[in-house]
Amino acid sequence: MTVLVNDLKVIVFQLLNKEYAVPVQNVQSIEKVMHITRVPGVPSHVKGVVNLRGVVTPIIDLRTRFGIEAGSFDEHTRIIIVTLDGREVGLIVDSANDVLDIPETSIEPQPNVVGSIEADFISGVAKIDRRLLILLQLDKVLENVS
Repeated sequence: MTVLVNDLKVIVFQLLNKEYAVPVQNVQSIEKVMHITRVPGVPSHVKGVVNLRGVVTPIIDLRTRFGIEAGSFDEHTRIIIVTLDGREVGLIVDSANDVLDIPETSIEPQPNVVGSIEADFISGVAKIDRRLLILLQLDKVLENVS
């Protein structure tokens, strides 16, 4: 008898020396930081909007969203363009440099507390060798972003 194990393909990125992951099927592209136009009256974690290939896309600073100290942008800073329920949103991250297949058996449910991130943002934690990847729950991360 053969047992099939489903893998979850993810894009891995970093915020303040921790590794996070989002499913690759939600990722449209990974861009270098570009000019972001501020929009008045939006939550502080929404940095503004960009015009990306003709699509006006809101940009979220994940550090601010997670309550992590703000960082400066450098040559490693990236904007991960994700889609969820037909919405396209950019996520500013410190760096994005890995695509991994995570066996379903390596994923554990969300812990009660992980650093300074609200548990609502986390769908699970994956252990890959010595690495711990925090899997994001995109629908919660993108709440209150229009």
